[in-house]
Amino acid sequence: MTSPTSTYIKMRRLLRQGFFRPQVLTFLPALLLGGYWFGGEGVILLAALLFPVLALMGGLFEGDHLRCRRDGTTDLLLRNDFLDLLAEAIPRAEARNWSTACFVIEIDDWGEISKRIGTTASETILRRTGERIESAMRGADFCGRLEGPRYVVGLDPVRRVDLNTAVGVAERLQSVTGEAIAVDQTSVHVSVSIGFCLNSRAPKRTADGLMEAAETAAEEARSNGPSAVRAYSGEMQAAIAARHELTDDLLAAFSEGQIRPYFQPQISTDTGRITGFEALARWLHPERGLIPPGDFLPTVEEAGLMERLGEVMFYHSCSALRAWDRANLDVPTVGINFSAVELRNPKLADKVKWEIDRFDLPPERITIEVLESVVAETDDDTICRNIAALATLGCPIDLDDFGTGHASISSIRRFAVSRLKIDRSFVMRVHEDREQQKLVSAILLMAEQLDLDTLAEGVESIGEHAMLSQLGCGHIQGFGLARPMPFEDTLSWIEKHNAKIVESPMLKGFSRK
Repeated sequence: MTSPTSTYIKMRRLLRQGFFRPQVLTFLPALLLGGYWFGGEGVILLAALLFPVLALMGGLFEGDHLRCRRDGTTDLLLRNDFLDLLAEAIPRAEARNWSTACFVIEIDDWGEISKRIGTTASETILRRTGERIESAMRGADFCGRLEGPRYVVGLDPVRRVDLNTAVGVAERLQSVTGEAIAVDQTSVHVSVSIGFCLNSRAPKRTADGLMEAAETAAEEARSNGPSAVRAYSGEMQAAIAARHELTDDLLAAFSEGQIRPYFQPQISTDTGRITGFEALARWLHPERGLIPPGDFLPTVEEAGLMERLGEVMFYHSCSALRAWDRANLDVPTVGINFSAVELRNPKLADKVKWEIDRFDLPPERITIEVLESVVAETDDDTICRNIAALATLGCPIDLDDFGTGHASISSIRRFAVSRLKIDRSFVMRVHEDREQQKLVSAILLMAEQLDLDTLAEGVESIGEHAMLSQLGCGHIQGFGLARPMPFEDTLSWIEKHNAKIVESPMLKGFSRK
């Protein structure tokens, strides 16, 4: 049975979103004039009586009380109003043996995005994303805004919703939110991770219980993102609680060798050959399995163990290079990320030289990856000296996440950068979006003029790969090529990849010089 209060809330919401929008009110005088033209004075009289009634029902005169119940940026429901409608939907669904569901949607990498584009543009992204989420749902469904870059969607009861149907809804939401958003004469692409829960699978059959389950699934999706989708399961809450208790296990993890690099390949867009691997930290916990870096790296930083992590990564990366050499597999270089904490160590260059001499490796096989944000924001003389010393030693310098940190051309020159790693946000849907293509082309042109190599990160599709190759990007890496893998798996992957490479056929009468 629908309660009068929830019916009123739903009706008020529909009136405000469907009738009392600025776009509709703008054309109201024209509509009244047209009504008078075709219907005479009676239409004007009816509108004069009906409009105030609808305005009262829609809550147009509730002032501050109403505004505090809706989000000022997106005009979506706030948490409590959303929960009111969800509380009404659950018993209505169960009374008819129908289904409802709750979806929590979070924009990936929001901290980096908002830092890059600024406050005003960030509000535009939040507003447009909310509009797109709402446009993807049925008219009876309801949408809300949670804290930060998070949204929530509730399904009005339907006859049957199973996991496959819910995944389809999530994929539709990802599709509409992934389209380019025009901001300040350019376009921005975002991706979202989504967690959801069906009312039949919620631990508690209440609005709070259903939303909390969806939020738990969203946290799990975010930790496995970007663009991940997760359905709630009973095991998730325990897994999340376990992630919050990792600090005590860190020292044992380092001493027992649980934290090691996983290697993600990089290939030439010209030849298809492997040009290197990037070493990415992973924690293989004996009880919890593989822990994503987003779950443990903040803990490592808080515990003051970033330098220890750097030492582990460097040692195993050098060991991997020697092992590939012994297996007669051509891997020119390994990229190792250096944090700001490591770069502040005055002895860093000496440590690096000692390690590469210890493994009898030429320095050009160790690529030093430095975040663009570190280069753009640093005024630390030690960081500057260390990067310069490593470049002088012969180590190539990659500027990671290029496009997110506002590094100047003078900074690129000052730090002797040899390659720009184009951030994933510029690579997303580059084969479909002309604005993305223009941005990437501008970066590539600048790199060419500065005699810098280029690598695109986060390549996930054949279309993106093909477009980047066409635009002239030198190298790519991403899930579309291969996910990060333990060293043992790289041996077979390299052999399989090399076996797929076929030399381009020579035209008759043509010879390469």
